[in-house]
Amino acid sequence: MTQADGRSRIILIRHGQPAIALRPRTGHAGFAEYIDAYEAAGLDPESLPPEELRDLVRELDAVFASDRPRSTQSARVLAPHADLVVDPLFAEAPLASPRIPLLRMRVPKWAVVSRFLWHLGFHPGIENPRQARERAVRAAEMLTAAARHRGTAALVAHGYFNWMIGRELKRRGFSRTGSHQARYWNTVIYEHQGPKR
Repeated sequence: MTQADGRSRIILIRHGQPAIALRPRTGHAGFAEYIDAYEAAGLDPESLPPEELRDLVRELDAVFASDRPRSTQSARVLAPHADLVVDPLFAEAPLASPRIPLLRMRVPKWAVVSRFLWHLGFHPGIENPRQARERAVRAAEMLTAAARHRGTAALVAHGYFNWMIGRELKRRGFSRTGSHQARYWNTVIYEHQGPKR
């Protein structure tokens, strides 16, 4: 339902903790396998959304989610009452494992290195930064249209891509409450004040 004051609100939520070991130490080949395993992992049953987040989406009749299991399952746990709108448009910006012989690190450090190299041009066979930015623009357009129509739109997706969407929403004049962090169930709210009547 459109809000009477014309205000649009978009809630960007990172999924809950996936059912996979989070900090194993591995080499580059193991990290490549870990990327695939992480993408396939569903939600850890013990990772529940905080009550204040449940309250935030309690009255919504629909919630957006990416097509990754950890995202769709998080959305169902968070808002079982709502219709789930699943779209691969909201998937995480991908990573590839750089071939660095003899180096062993925990997977969060591999992810940081891989994201840095991705921005420098290392994206073998995966979406590149320009393509991801274009996808974030389309995602922001979809969420903005839904928020204009309903008043509030909520997305359960992924940390880095949520940040990319948020950057586009800021360009469109939305104000932000909260900050994008690498925490599960991290929530950031973007609001846009409609024209005064």
